[in-house]
Amino acid sequence: MGQREVWRLMSRFNAFKRTNTILHHLRMSKHTDAAADVILEKKGCAGVITLNRPKFLNALTLNMIRQIYSQLKKWEQDPETFLIIIKGAGGKAFCAGGDIRVISEAEKAKQNIAPVFFREEYMLNNAVGSCQKPYVALIHGITMGGGVGLSVHGQFRVATEKCLFAMPETAIGLFPDVGGGYFLPRLQGKLGYFLALTGFRLKGRDVYRAGIATHFVDSEKLAMLEEDLLALKSPSKENIASVLENYHTESKIDRDKSFMLEEHMDKINSCFSANTVEEIIENLKQDGSSFALEQLKVINKMSPTSLKITLRQLMEGSSKTLQEVLTMEYRLSQACMRGHDFHEGVRAVLIDKDQSPKWKPADLKEVTDEDLNNHFKSLGSNDLKF
Repeated sequence: MGQREVWRLMSRFNAFKRTNTILHHLRMSKHTDAAADVILEKKGCAGVITLNRPKFLNALTLNMIRQIYSQLKKWEQDPETFLIIIKGAGGKAFCAGGDIRVISEAEKAKQNIAPVFFREEYMLNNAVGSCQKPYVALIHGITMGGGVGLSVHGQFRVATEKCLFAMPETAIGLFPDVGGGYFLPRLQGKLGYFLALTGFRLKGRDVYRAGIATHFVDSEKLAMLEEDLLALKSPSKENIASVLENYHTESKIDRDKSFMLEEHMDKINSCFSANTVEEIIENLKQDGSSFALEQLKVINKMSPTSLKITLRQLMEGSSKTLQEVLTMEYRLSQACMRGHDFHEGVRAVLIDKDQSPKWKPADLKEVTDEDLNNHFKSLGSNDLKF
């Protein structure tokens, strides 16, 4: 073998080694990052979940969902764990939702992760809703979409003045999932329908006044509240409720302000009491107030398909159990993945950020009953099962 061939073989071997080293580092860094995305700790009497992606507003990944689900089930069975606390790192967000950009890009690349992601996320939402231990969500900062699913089904939800709640999915060609079809129609009057169709944002104490949070605490007292919960010895649900109630009673921020939508609730109840989106739009036009016309402007920007799916989802969800709603929403999520609007919405809002989605169909009249029925159709053996 000549010197040139030896050199060629050696350089190939070195390139192979370099590639292997890079792959090893990628695997390790991926593992390390993934492990740090959520911190699961036993502190005192409690299991504490910290969503730890502050740069990404603690957006949920599949790996985070799996880790939380697994640990939640362990703590539920552990006689030494008396409550579970979930919070977000960084102070800006509790959790801004699922990492939908990743899901959309994977789907377009024919990597079929959406069925797995939504299935496991909804299983986690149900686990929160059926958790046998008191579950306390500290919803400080942005709490949207998947973040709502991680909190709203739990026994206790503590908002602060920095809490910003919204279910903005109709703006990205989706629908208010993670059990939105269960909790939204159960809010006062037609408030849930209004929040779902418009993506309206509630802030601070209004998240409590709307019935989404169970308690309100001034953010400067949040760390102290957590310490007091962790210091409890073998607490009962009543002991935990008592601590939360004390902090809630003492909180002063916006105590004397009325609910920001109070003056509009009659309009919301009358305009959104309709069986079709077209009727809701007609009601808003006829009302003609500046509030009604503002909501009309917002609704007209949303995906027509999403609007129709959402109204039916809430109407059907109002009489279903949480598990039945999540099964229905799983069907809807998979239909949306196969459609156009979700990917277009993600492009317009999260990727290109031009805020100009081109919906298909672009008009409510073109969204037929057959289209809707196809979204709600059973997936047979692929349905979500608990």
